[in-house]
Amino acid sequence: MSLYTEKHRRTHMPTLMLRLIAPLALCGILTGCGYALAGRGAFLPEHIQIIGVPIFTNQTPYFDLEQLFTEKVRSELIGRGRYQILPETTGVDAVLTGRITGLNLVPSSFTSDQQASRYVATITASIELRDTMDNRVLWENSSLSFREEFDAASGENADDPVAFFGQSTNALERLSSEFARTVVSSILEAF
Repeated sequence: MSLYTEKHRRTHMPTLMLRLIAPLALCGILTGCGYALAGRGAFLPEHIQIIGVPIFTNQTPYFDLEQLFTEKVRSELIGRGRYQILPETTGVDAVLTGRITGLNLVPSSFTSDQQASRYVATITASIELRDTMDNRVLWENSSLSFREEFDAASGENADDPVAFFGQSTNALERLSSEFARTVVSSILEAF
């Protein structure tokens, strides 16, 4: 490389980089280029400030799932800090209803003694967010399926999900928290 070319590159490269980067930076500053931080989406109409989240319906034979999953969804919505969350369906701008339709627990890996060492829990639900002003559905998923894997502690048996979750409350707690995070993110970020 000649001395002239090296000197030319050193003096003109910053100018060239500035010409390439400046429009991108300007676009980011002026328009935001359509990007937003995760969890900060603003998909819902501006008039929605209060969301009613009544207790979900539980169509499974497992006791109190509706209480736990409803509370987790409420907490996740409250944690986003933008909306007031009430347990009622009246006097609100939107209503989020849910129906838990299934909970399955299946072994996914085994020890050398053919004992389950890991389980996959699958929760299925139907969720709907409805604008009460014009009775319009804003978001729905009638066959939402959420999976989570768990390591089995000694003595846990996948033949009876009630017994498994009774012994492994951390598993159900984690499943409901992740479920709530997924539902709320889907609604607020319109994915």
